[in-house]
Amino acid sequence: MMAVTSSCKDKLGMDSGKYVRYTPEQVEALERLYHECPKPSSLRRQQLIRECPILSNIEPKQIKVWFQNRRCREKQHKESSRLQAVNRKLTAMNKLLMEENDRLQKQVSQLVYENSFFRQQTLTATLPTTDNNSCESVVTSGQHNLTPQRPPRDASPAGLLSLAEETLTEFLSKATGTAVEWVQMPGMKPGPDSIGIIAISHGCSGVASRACGLVGLEPTRVAEILKDRPSWFRDCRTVDVLNVMSTGSGGTIELLYMQLYAPTTLAPARDFWLMRYTSVMEDGSLVVCERSLNNTQNGPSMPPVQSFVRADILPSGYLIRPCEGGGSIIHIVDHMDLEPWSVPEVLRPLYESSALLSQRTTMAALRHLRQISQEISHPTVTGWGRRPAALRTLGQRLSKSFNEAVNGFTDEGWSMLESDGMDDVTVLVNSSPNKLMGANLSYANGFPSMSSTVLCAKASMLLQNVPPAILLRFLREHRSEWADSGIDAYSAAAVKAGPCSIPVTRTGSFGGQIILPLAHTIEHEEFMEVIRLESMSHYQDDMMMPGGIFLLQLCNGVDENAVGTCAELMFAPIDASFADDAPLLPSGFRIIPLDSKAEASSPNRTLDLASTLEVGPAGTRPTGDYSKNSGCTKSVMTIAFQFSFEIHLQENIAAMARQYVRSIISSVQRVALALSPSRISSLPGLRSPPGTPEAHTLARWICQSYRFFLGVDLLKSVSGGSESILKEIWDHSDALMCCSLKALPVFTFANEAGLDMLETTLVALQDITLEKIFDDNGRKALFSELPQIMQQGFASLQGGICISSMGRPISYERAVAWKVLNEEEDPHCICFMFINWSFV
Repeated sequence: MMAVTSSCKDKLGMDSGKYVRYTPEQVEALERLYHECPKPSSLRRQQLIRECPILSNIEPKQIKVWFQNRRCREKQHKESSRLQAVNRKLTAMNKLLMEENDRLQKQVSQLVYENSFFRQQTLTATLPTTDNNSCESVVTSGQHNLTPQRPPRDASPAGLLSLAEETLTEFLSKATGTAVEWVQMPGMKPGPDSIGIIAISHGCSGVASRACGLVGLEPTRVAEILKDRPSWFRDCRTVDVLNVMSTGSGGTIELLYMQLYAPTTLAPARDFWLMRYTSVMEDGSLVVCERSLNNTQNGPSMPPVQSFVRADILPSGYLIRPCEGGGSIIHIVDHMDLEPWSVPEVLRPLYESSALLSQRTTMAALRHLRQISQEISHPTVTGWGRRPAALRTLGQRLSKSFNEAVNGFTDEGWSMLESDGMDDVTVLVNSSPNKLMGANLSYANGFPSMSSTVLCAKASMLLQNVPPAILLRFLREHRSEWADSGIDAYSAAAVKAGPCSIPVTRTGSFGGQIILPLAHTIEHEEFMEVIRLESMSHYQDDMMMPGGIFLLQLCNGVDENAVGTCAELMFAPIDASFADDAPLLPSGFRIIPLDSKAEASSPNRTLDLASTLEVGPAGTRPTGDYSKNSGCTKSVMTIAFQFSFEIHLQENIAAMARQYVRSIISSVQRVALALSPSRISSLPGLRSPPGTPEAHTLARWICQSYRFFLGVDLLKSVSGGSESILKEIWDHSDALMCCSLKALPVFTFANEAGLDMLETTLVALQDITLEKIFDDNGRKALFSELPQIMQQGFASLQGGICISSMGRPISYERAVAWKVLNEEEDPHCICFMFINWSFV
């Protein structure tokens, strides 16, 4: 540290031999000023000397050196703290990996022993004879080896304690032992930047998942959070603690009744009657384990509940150990039997997939803990002045209300309307006063909302040969392909003051949408945003509406490389005031894969969808290579749309809702067909890179202009004409993108790396303006360099941060911008090349 500080001082230009000793009062005054302004200008430093008499005997140059040294020390301190945190994390991760290695060695030893035993049995076994007595003997022997049915468990207090200790032993054997054969979750590699070590079961009864990770919270806080299951498990409807008893060793036994939402309208919900045991082990580790109590006697029981299928939780739980230097090492095991027999055969993979259980339950718990830890260590205020905890609450409200609409429980006030003769869309009505989340429906202008009843139209459909993440990403980026602007306007008016008219289907669509990102989770699996739909002026005459519609939108599951990921897009109209207690009536889509295998899909599958949806010759737009995405996938999509209305309009609103959901189903089927690899591969001219004559010409102009202004070649020597040049640009490792020469420059082209960086497609690329991808510092630097680009022809930009279309920060080492000239040597566009970029 002394050497670093000394070199820092030398670099900062202190006079040789001139050393200033500050009094404690002077240091205190300088520290106070530093916290107000860590980098004062020359005028500001002179002003400080005049305002603080105690500093009057110090020269301005010495004040400047003090501030430089102070900033240097703070930077060193931050870097030291960061390195210490990384070192603690690596130490804990190394401990986890060593334990996992020991467990795997035990498992290998056990398998070797079993293999040698069975081999010995095979060698010593005699060949079976063909007489009847021998055959009967073999069959009888097989019957004697059947596992007998377990007798009912004793559920008296003494029996519960014995069962709790047994549950603890079984849970630990799964968490750290070899009771279950664990295999690594596909696509989840352990490392210092990963969420943890994720594994799923292989060959055991039911479905099981295990996770090991490090979180920056104390064990008691971790246990408190995990016990509150509805706060982090979106599928959990309720957990009721019906009885609590203490054990002699300081632990507690709780009897719980838990309900889980059904993920789709095609399956019933699940409920559980279980016991939870919390105890502290001799080494100080905290254990929370649980199991179902379905087969018990001499104690409390839970009769079957209508609309629910009773499922089982096999010994599961959490092992939480304190970590040196703070934080906790946590082992999570989820092991369930979800009774797949109770659903149609096509949906049984939803209840037989350990990968889906891991994504929705086990990894959700670990992500929630890491998110809370980050919020505590780095408190920030995010979009619209909300803290992360407030945004997380909004996300939970959106998800819970959507799940309520999908399930339509009668105890929540839902009742089904009669069918119109077609059973494809189910319509329910809820007039319960609690449906709008108990919100205060009086707004700033003093008018209460006139809508007191909620209608939900919902449907489910099976999709084939289209990855859920790609379909959902298209639905998010191209709302005009499926949404009706009149319906959106009606939904927005219903949460505002004053009356509103019955929506009429409009032939027009919104001119555009502005996406304002609010927050991401740590692993960017989920993000929340506010969408403003523009071009609403033609609705001003027939309803009390402002100039725009705001939607609060929650999106997750857009990573098609993740196994078992459920893709969801939920949105609810909000008032421009965006009050914390505003009513939320979410609508949206949920797509759950029915295949367990991973899809190796390109992130740019949607880039030519607009051309495939248009009537006319195909191949008029650039597109990607879909040949590697020809694998068959199946998924179930659930659609639910909610509308608030006045009770006397029920019949009209129900008819409108049925028609609207049917039109959305038709649009989704059309989109899914256009996205399917079989459909895309059958269209002529759809290859990667884009193959239009304009694209070939632009690629040639880009390379010629780069060599003209910078004096070197952009690409290696390419033979074969413009087609080879375009392919080289498309496959270039750095992100290349072109923007127009307009007052508000927009992007017109990007190579594959550029699309990955901006997290967009070639179709949606044209909606992104140049200034939107830079932060404030980046915009200032860019605008200062634009004159040089236009005069000199090129400029080199220092490294910095830019923003993707989904709001994710991206760091880049440096960037080069140059003017692209056409055949007449007139400026055509500006090309940017971002070098060594990565997501932060």
